[in-house]
Amino acid sequence: MIVAEALKPEAGLSPVERLHALVARDMAMVDRLIHGRLSSTVDLIPDLAKHLVDSGGKRLRPLLTLAAARMGGYGGAAHVHLAAAVEFIHTATLLHDDVVDASALRRGKASANVVWGNKPSVLVGDFLFSRAFQLMVESGRLDILDVLADASAVIAEGEVMQLKSANNLAISESDYLRVIDAKTAALFAAAAESGAMLADRGADFVRALRTYGRNLGIAFQLVDDALDYSGRAAVMGKSVGDDFREAKVTLPVIIAFARADQAGRAFWQRTIERGELRDGDLDEAVAAVESAGAIEETLARARSYADIAERALAALPAGELHAALVNIAEFCVERAY
Repeated sequence: MIVAEALKPEAGLSPVERLHALVARDMAMVDRLIHGRLSSTVDLIPDLAKHLVDSGGKRLRPLLTLAAARMGGYGGAAHVHLAAAVEFIHTATLLHDDVVDASALRRGKASANVVWGNKPSVLVGDFLFSRAFQLMVESGRLDILDVLADASAVIAEGEVMQLKSANNLAISESDYLRVIDAKTAALFAAAAESGAMLADRGADFVRALRTYGRNLGIAFQLVDDALDYSGRAAVMGKSVGDDFREAKVTLPVIIAFARADQAGRAFWQRTIERGELRDGDLDEAVAAVESAGAIEETLARARSYADIAERALAALPAGELHAALVNIAEFCVERAY
């Protein structure tokens, strides 16, 4: 673990809540802006969008945008628009993901595609992407628009890569890392980078925060993929086995398959490659992942990326925001234990 300045935890506050408290006024403006831009003469649009927007997400990505701007001493208001744009991009991708994955739950609630159907979910996701680009333009910074537009394209590419890798046990670890770098880390990186760019503190400042965001995003996704095969997920209110049921080839599966004997490989080939699921298969998959040491291995990789994220902050100004971002990187991995 990297030795760095850290905040003493406040009673009852998680690191994410602590970061939220440090930018609370800005975040309140972001929330008002988000709800204002959800308005439409088509009632279905705000109803469906608010179902997800108000479902209790941590707002971590827009928090990174706000924190990066404030850490650099930015004193304007464009960071609020960019943070809202980042959240709209994230929400749009969730709506589309739930349709692609045929998900029934999102954050413990019935997913929008279950409540309203696939077509409305896709179209409202498109609406949110459009709102995001309107907000980007309002920032008046073409260079930042370029960063967030590129991230949107990369995220879409990552989702297609993941779709192509489903049911494919030949996927390598490097292939898997390319998928999560695109579908998850790209928006973390762009969220931090766009806020940093507003501060006009130079290329090194921007590069440091982009590196922080990207590696935090990779660590975040690695932990989520480990939790899908862990009892810890249920404690955290997450469902277990969604990736398994959707035949996603994540790092825990890649490791478990590589270390399996002949019978173990046959199990993964039946369940993942052929999609032939039987009663008890999820329990067997969890046991196979655990016995192969795949959870520990995946979390160790997550820790290494979280350490890179922390190191990226070392040269940046010390203070409460700096310490809060360090704590976020540590919390990203520790939430799995």
